[in-house]
Amino acid sequence: MKLATFRADGARRIGAVHGDAIVPLQPALDAARAAAGQPPEALPDTMLGLLAAGEGAMVAAGRALAFASRPDQAALRRPLTSVALCAPLVPGKVIGVGRNYADHAKEVGGPAPTAPRLFLKPGSSVSGPGDVVRIPPGVTKPDWEVELAVVIGRTAWQVSDGTALEHVAGYTVLNDVSAREFQFDQPLPMTSFAKGMDGFCPIGPWLVTAEEVGEPWQLGLRCWLNGELVQEGNTRDLIFSVAALIAYVSRYMALQPGDVIATGTPAGSGHFRKPPRYLRAGDRMRLEVERVGVLEHGIG
Repeated sequence: MKLATFRADGARRIGAVHGDAIVPLQPALDAARAAAGQPPEALPDTMLGLLAAGEGAMVAAGRALAFASRPDQAALRRPLTSVALCAPLVPGKVIGVGRNYADHAKEVGGPAPTAPRLFLKPGSSVSGPGDVVRIPPGVTKPDWEVELAVVIGRTAWQVSDGTALEHVAGYTVLNDVSAREFQFDQPLPMTSFAKGMDGFCPIGPWLVTAEEVGEPWQLGLRCWLNGELVQEGNTRDLIFSVAALIAYVSRYMALQPGDVIATGTPAGSGHFRKPPRYLRAGDRMRLEVERVGVLEHGIG
């Protein structure tokens, strides 16, 4: 399933994408249960709530989508163009991973990492599809990074590499916007601050469940800036795999439903170009992860 959070008719709802339409989940589930002569069942009204409710809620969401997908149930679907997609969720925590692609680690310089290099992005940094990321006036080196983001679906605490993927709800696209002067031009690097400013974590356009994406070992990533391809990579080149990252983080903190791991970016972000290139007001970004989706947003 492709699960989305959207605004329509003055309210924020959760739904599932069906082709070029979206299915609001609660009305579709109500209709499915009524057709089967079953009593109503309430779904959580947020994506975080849906993930936290566990497997039963996801099964109910799948049933709602299947019923609404029937040819005779077109009234339960509405065009995607008639709603405004939001960030699929606002995570409890976003854990970023630095220098996790070999080509990016090489362009940054320094020794190859022997363990994941981690930082945090707060919930206030999250923005969504179509949003405009406002660069604070004091920031002079704003940069982009296309990433595969992993969304946790079950609490993961001290899990092994072999079982780590059992804790994944799905995947989304993430832009790890960064103010490079706070990351590299300070006596003591302030990486989390550089990457945690308001709006600096665009995600979306939806959450694609793990069974639909399949194994995350070979997914292409691409990023365009104003129509120019500026990044291209593949998750086969991750230094630390999705499973390894979940296992490593879970040694030290519990990953909860709705938490996100941003798995790193391939080469091509602006700061490491010769000459460097930074984001400017009016720029348009398009970020794509294979089998997950395309995230577009602006810069202001």
